[in-house]
Amino acid sequence: MTGSIVFDPLLPWVIIAVLAGLAALGVALALSRGLQGWALRALAALVVLAALAQPSYQVEDRAPLSNIVLIVEDKSASQSLGDRLDATTNAAVTLAAQLNARENTEIRRIEVGDGEGDTGTLLMSAVSDALAEEPRGRIAGVFLLSDGRVHDLERTPDLPAPLHLLLTGKETDWDRRLIVKNAPAFAILGEPVTLTLRVEDDGAEPQASSTVIDISVDGAEPQQFDMPIGEDIELPITLPHGGLNVIQFTVPLAEDELTERNNTALVQINGVRDRLRVLLVSGEPHAGGRTWRNLLKSDSSVDLVHFTILRPPEKQDGVPVTELSLIAFPTRELFLEKIEDFDLIIFDRYKRRGILPAIYLDNVRNYVEEGGAVLVAAGPDFASADSIYRSPLADIIPAEPTARVIERGFRPGITELGDRHPVTSGLAGADTWGRWMRQIEVDPIGGDVVMSGIDDKPLLVLDRVGEGRVALIASDHAWLWSRGFEGGGPQLDLLRRLAHWMMKEPELEEEALWAEPTGQTMRIIRRTLDETIGAVTVTRPVGTEEEVTLEEVTPGRFEALYTGPEIGLYRLAEGDQEAVVGLGPAAPREFEQTIASGETLEPAVDGTNGGVRRLEDGVPTIRAVGEGRPAAGRGWLGITPREAFETLDVTQTPMLPGWLVLLLASGLILGAWLREGRRDT
Repeated sequence: MTGSIVFDPLLPWVIIAVLAGLAALGVALALSRGLQGWALRALAALVVLAALAQPSYQVEDRAPLSNIVLIVEDKSASQSLGDRLDATTNAAVTLAAQLNARENTEIRRIEVGDGEGDTGTLLMSAVSDALAEEPRGRIAGVFLLSDGRVHDLERTPDLPAPLHLLLTGKETDWDRRLIVKNAPAFAILGEPVTLTLRVEDDGAEPQASSTVIDISVDGAEPQQFDMPIGEDIELPITLPHGGLNVIQFTVPLAEDELTERNNTALVQINGVRDRLRVLLVSGEPHAGGRTWRNLLKSDSSVDLVHFTILRPPEKQDGVPVTELSLIAFPTRELFLEKIEDFDLIIFDRYKRRGILPAIYLDNVRNYVEEGGAVLVAAGPDFASADSIYRSPLADIIPAEPTARVIERGFRPGITELGDRHPVTSGLAGADTWGRWMRQIEVDPIGGDVVMSGIDDKPLLVLDRVGEGRVALIASDHAWLWSRGFEGGGPQLDLLRRLAHWMMKEPELEEEALWAEPTGQTMRIIRRTLDETIGAVTVTRPVGTEEEVTLEEVTPGRFEALYTGPEIGLYRLAEGDQEAVVGLGPAAPREFEQTIASGETLEPAVDGTNGGVRRLEDGVPTIRAVGEGRPAAGRGWLGITPREAFETLDVTQTPMLPGWLVLLLASGLILGAWLREGRRDT
């Protein structure tokens, strides 16, 4: 129990002070007039003022509260290296035993794992949250058991007690890490993109000047190169294909190296085309010819070369050739020497007129077989004896004309196969599309019929020839959609998809398997023309396999979400389709720096008079130190007892009861009166 004097004034302290001033003036006046009772008057005034202040003697019944010590155990990914986790657990047990042996001490053990995403080790956030749940007046110390690699130092709280760091790891540890300093998300196909790589050795590293590095694209067999250590190296890379390109860089594990988790870096770059180079070969002028030209010219990413026949050889109108054109059209250059420069060749109602020799058209056939793309927009000439089908192009065109031209209105539709094909799937509203007025009857001899017209006859046929692609539109009336006839139709979407399919864009492949990563989760996507597919086999970075079942979300498109347990390169396989994808950041934050060090936390530790000690030297003993005193020494660390308590009961006893005040004040005033009255007589 402890006692103290407390005041509970009957009047505000300001009024009591004013009354005290008036009493002092009265006493001073009595003294100046030589009254004998001035002292007694002063005492009477003090008694009254003391009574107004109402002093009491307060006695508190207190119960002491225990001191709280926080033990924060770092269980993040970097702590899994070597024997750090075991050292952390053993040290926490030993430390807890020492603290439990002390009187009036409680322990709070807190485990901190990996944060969500790539946030790193959030020790200070855990300490702040723990302090928010405990009375700060009872915190006697905080012990961090960690490798010191903290990534939220800005959240360090204002600690009321010493902060200590018990450092895991060993002084002899060393690690080699691969750093990708810059990696763009997109790159233009055919143009080199420069990546900056660096290999660094940290800790008690060996004296090595170089190492080897393996570079693999899309999981293919890696190529090996020499790599200097401690220098930035610029590496130019040309992407092999459009879409996602996964590039893996790997430095082999060296002898006695701490970990190989930061020896591999994944870079995922989307390959995009800078410009689409198109050669438009037009035959007899017609209403749709300008539509093709306007459509292609309206896209700023398209470089268009338009080859057209303004006057066929059989036309004799007497106009000199020199007045028809200023320069000769470079047919040989286009169709023989530079044909490989084009991404797409479009034949719009073109027929054989003797202008393009058979050798030119045969070169177009070779161009397709070697990876090029040709789109044939057929008109009535396609059904005639001069049809380009009656040329070397017959070997690549996927449908044969029957020589019949149907002249009547019809509404284009999507076939059952077309519902699953990426070029035409999802083109909703077919029942509201405008009609076309002419269709060339053809018999398919290969490929996929994805759109149909009159009596379900083939309207759009797609085919693969060698390494290239061919498409045949069996009508020259697609331009009616662009004019808005009877409401028009999705001409722009259809032709854009068609062009991208012919350019082999991965998202428009009819048989494809790929994944879209987001952090540690990937969306696995399988597109197919089949009705069903098997489970996708996922091979993790450590080599284990797992099967994932996909569900059909739209016709021909199957998807599933998969969360990878590790950071690294995952391989996907279903049937003959394979893909690779990288999960996690190119350089995980937890493994950017793996050598245990107290340098980051030293300012926070020193600010509380704490200390940094290595666990390989043993667990320090615990001492009690006064507040503000140094809390670290050789072989020991200190905690500050807070002497907090809980008040159980409070008793107050008035020091001046009313009867005593009345008696004292009356007696003193009476005594002053009698003394002064006796002097007067």
